[in-house]
Amino acid sequence: MSGSAITAAARAAMPALAWLALGLTSTGAEAQAPGAATPPSLDQVRAALDKYQDPLVAVRAGYLSTLGCIDFPAGLHEGMDHGPTMAYKPGGMGVHFVNMGLIAPALDPLKPQVLIYEPVGDHLKLAAAEWFVPMPLAANGPPSVLGKSLEGPMEGHPPILPADLYHYDLHVWLWKNNPSGVFHPTNPDLKCPASPYTHHDGPPKMVKPGPSK
Repeated sequence: MSGSAITAAARAAMPALAWLALGLTSTGAEAQAPGAATPPSLDQVRAALDKYQDPLVAVRAGYLSTLGCIDFPAGLHEGMDHGPTMAYKPGGMGVHFVNMGLIAPALDPLKPQVLIYEPVGDHLKLAAAEWFVPMPLAANGPPSVLGKSLEGPMEGHPPILPADLYHYDLHVWLWKNNPSGVFHPTNPDLKCPASPYTHHDGPPKMVKPGPSK
């Protein structure tokens, strides 16, 4: 865990996020892309989201920064006392910008719930998009988008998400090459800076599908 600054900053962001863990109820609807059965190509998705290269454009569209740069330096390794965990390889996950208005049972391949930026000097560089569905909104099992099932369900990622915010997610590295794979959650080439706003963690615990807290 990093210093007190990230804890204070993340605490300020928590109220906007915590309602998801406390207030969502199951709809019984499966989260899937509406419309045509054939998903758009990754090139088409990248082109549609390129406008968010400027993080201020993302903010004006409703994506709000969670401040912390999230890093998993060890990944999943033998001997971890985490119980069943997500199989994250060592790497970074960057700074998450979350759009609360897009969190719903139905997934739109052109409207990810999260944009992920990499701090580069004094700039934020768009690296990936993430589709995110809280477990109560996915009563029929893992949602899917872009022809891929979301991973999980898993705990939230403190300090940017409450641990009891059980959810599914899918990371897609549309702008930054990922040696671990375009759909792998972590990227060994993404580097979080030495900063009180960088948070080092281990992979989140998996949870059993079913009624959420």
